[in-house]
Amino acid sequence: MTAETFRAVWLCRHHLSLLERFHASRYVLFHRSFSTHRAEKSRGLTRKMLLGVAVGTSVVVGVKYAVSEPRERRKMKILSEGVGRFCRSLYVGLVISLDYWWTSNIALRGMDESSPVYVEGMSACHQRAADSMVEGAVQNGGLYIKLGQGLCAFNHLLPAEYIRTLRILEDKALNRRYKEVDALFQEDFNTTPDKMFRKFDYEPVAAASLAQVHKAELHDGTPVAVKVQYIDLRDRFDGDIRTVEILLDIVKFMHPSFGFRWVLKDLKGTLAQELDFENEGRNSERCAEELKHFKFIVVPKVFWDYTSKRVLTAEFCEGCKINNVEEIRRQGLSLKDTADKLIRTFAEQIFYTGFIHADPHPGNVLVRRGPDKKAELVLLDHGLYEYLSKSDRIALCKLWRAIILRDDAGMESYSRDLGVKDYFLFCEMLLQRPINMRELGLGNILSREETAYMRDMATNHFDNIMRVLKALPRPMLLVFRNINTVRSINIALGAPVDRYFLMAKSAVRGWGKIQADDTRVLPSFRLFRWLWTSWENLKFECALRTEMMMMSLTRSLLQVLSFFGLITLDQEVYQYLK
Repeated sequence: MTAETFRAVWLCRHHLSLLERFHASRYVLFHRSFSTHRAEKSRGLTRKMLLGVAVGTSVVVGVKYAVSEPRERRKMKILSEGVGRFCRSLYVGLVISLDYWWTSNIALRGMDESSPVYVEGMSACHQRAADSMVEGAVQNGGLYIKLGQGLCAFNHLLPAEYIRTLRILEDKALNRRYKEVDALFQEDFNTTPDKMFRKFDYEPVAAASLAQVHKAELHDGTPVAVKVQYIDLRDRFDGDIRTVEILLDIVKFMHPSFGFRWVLKDLKGTLAQELDFENEGRNSERCAEELKHFKFIVVPKVFWDYTSKRVLTAEFCEGCKINNVEEIRRQGLSLKDTADKLIRTFAEQIFYTGFIHADPHPGNVLVRRGPDKKAELVLLDHGLYEYLSKSDRIALCKLWRAIILRDDAGMESYSRDLGVKDYFLFCEMLLQRPINMRELGLGNILSREETAYMRDMATNHFDNIMRVLKALPRPMLLVFRNINTVRSINIALGAPVDRYFLMAKSAVRGWGKIQADDTRVLPSFRLFRWLWTSWENLKFECALRTEMMMMSLTRSLLQVLSFFGLITLDQEVYQYLK
């Protein structure tokens, strides 16, 4: 009995433990099922919440956009488009970088750089990069087009594919809808252009980085050019500047020596002045006054009653772009005369007046036949100007003269007056060509060796170039742009004149005028000024001719001595004789 009772108790305990295990497993399964259900329910709530926030935000933004004023709507649109412009710029930069890396390190790896296959492959890569840059600039508009226009002047450093492709940005970049033009006129004049003018052609005759130009007619029949700023440009300017700054920060992070952010920071205020068309009108009138002694210069008259900060109405002037060689010849005009007048005009601004047109690209300088049957230059787009102080102008005048005369001590001294220690590099940057201290002549078109030298300097001495640029007075940055743009136009015309010598003569004449203006003796007498400048010109001409004669005599003497075997010439001297 006792054994049976013990067995029954043991069985009960065994069954009880089995039951406990069963209940525990059911509890665990139930708990897991409950937890999973709760997590799924939580995730569902989160998804619904996020969806609700997204839909709610979209509805709120949509309603705010619908009830906002047109100007506020434009700002909201610009904010969203700004993100797109940044992403587009970053994408274009990465695609171009990867394309060059792949072409150089994979597709053309190990090939001779002079082989036809390598040249063709790199040319195709250059073309793809240039096409991407133009497409990105046109889609982004505004500041991006302005940067693209600036690259066109570096036709001695950039591959030909870039120059050919980027030229589209000079005068045919954007074209906005008619409604935007009407909306801008409503905001600035409380009327539409077809009512404000007797005739107004909504199809622009030119469209570029900041504005598009329409042909119109005043009520008295006067033909005018109406420059209309893109309606969203002012609102997006700060954002575009910030975007470019961020991109430059990224580039500097990837390539520490490539730091151009400081340039944009220094020029930000100057670039912003371009957005004020009333300021542009005042600049054009000052330019016309200071260059009135050049009878071949035409600056279109401004009609102030039809002008605002975003609309500029001026006299309509016919003409072809100054780099259109075929059209200039068709008009029966001389390329040499055209180039001579272009160089003298901007040299006058740089070396004497100090009020310098900082954007003289070919789309802003037109050529037409004047009353004397010779070339007449029409200067357009006076929004971007820079003022160079008198002390900097004097130093620049003396420096240019010293470079032409190969006065090494003068080159160093006057470069220091402009804040630069590495004077020889600075002088080569200023002329955009190598300088041979044993030769007085400076060819306007670079040889293959000289082009290779300049590209090597830009690549391997980039840090030194940046130090020189940072040391200069800030206005000199846009003076560089002016000088380089004029250089590229002279080359496009076939370099028919000696630009370096012409600018040197203008520098000497400008220095003489400044000295005459500062002299208290007979300051009002034009004859006194003329005599002073003529004397300075004569001294320069005599010094230049004397140096050239001495070099020629030295060459002849060395050749004679070598011919009779009296001296032996090494390779360096042979190069000098060449």
